[in-house]
Amino acid sequence: MKLATVRDGTRDGRLAVVSRDLRRGVEARGAANTLLDAIETWERCAPRLLALADALERGPVAGELALDMAALAAPLPRTWQWLDGSAFHNHGELMQRAFKVPDHDRVAHTKPLMYQGGSDDFLGPLEDMPVPSESDGIDFEAEVAVVVDRVPMGTPSAGALGHVKLVMLANDASLRTHALPEKKTGFGWIHAKPATSFSPVAVTPDELGAAWKDGRVCLPLHVTWNGQHFGHPDAGAMGFGFHELIAHAAYSRNLSAGTIVGSGTVSSADYATVGSACIAERRAIELADRGAAVTDYMRFGDRVRIEMFDAAGRSIFGAIDQRVVPAGRVTRG
Repeated sequence: MKLATVRDGTRDGRLAVVSRDLRRGVEARGAANTLLDAIETWERCAPRLLALADALERGPVAGELALDMAALAAPLPRTWQWLDGSAFHNHGELMQRAFKVPDHDRVAHTKPLMYQGGSDDFLGPLEDMPVPSESDGIDFEAEVAVVVDRVPMGTPSAGALGHVKLVMLANDASLRTHALPEKKTGFGWIHAKPATSFSPVAVTPDELGAAWKDGRVCLPLHVTWNGQHFGHPDAGAMGFGFHELIAHAAYSRNLSAGTIVGSGTVSSADYATVGSACIAERRAIELADRGAAVTDYMRFGDRVRIEMFDAAGRSIFGAIDQRVVPAGRVTRG
């Protein structure tokens, strides 16, 4: 089943069920008003949503609409918590090597890295990305993310995948000029992390078929920058699966229903062939291979597109396709 949120002038929008071909949708009236409502009452409302999804696949349904991606917010326009991991070992190793991190400071791949981002104001898939200045080191970060129901404290990784209700894509944008100075304070990122963007639709794991394996989405994630191919690394190359990320996050606290957990920047060991999913990684590769980073960060007016396709070449989640603009000049769609 595929779900989306239609803008209606409220903070949380209206929940809609979407056809597999991403062309049609229908509001989920009678099942749940918003996606957060649905996640919080999943056992009760999921059968109703699934019945509506099945009806959409069989033919026309009352009240259906042609799906307008520009009218969609992030599937969860806001939620209780956004936790982003760094689950791709290759990405971390490239960054550490390029920036000559001392051996004693290198992170052993024994447990996930994770930070807590802002979850009160997500961007929709086609919304402009507002940034204060081009000097901020504007970067995209293409990721996979999952939405969980309530996860009790101490949930082990062996039982964590049962809490995954939805999967979606994310652009966890970064302002690299601020990242290292904020990291050194030990208090985490504020200026370095503008609002995160998400794909038009979120899908239940069964929609991924065999590509959903071991808590991973085993498909390439396609990234273009200003219409040029930037990378298509394998999203299945996570060093830690989502079950391990969820268990890590729930070690000492409950996770509320609606918590989003991100994979971190998708990265593949064969980056020389498949490219990267963020500019910082490409710059790290250039620094390691050439002695200098030559790829600049984004400028105002630049556009990034992030999308994933199934084995038949069909878009699974729809595309994140957004332009970078000066703060205060945001348009939708």
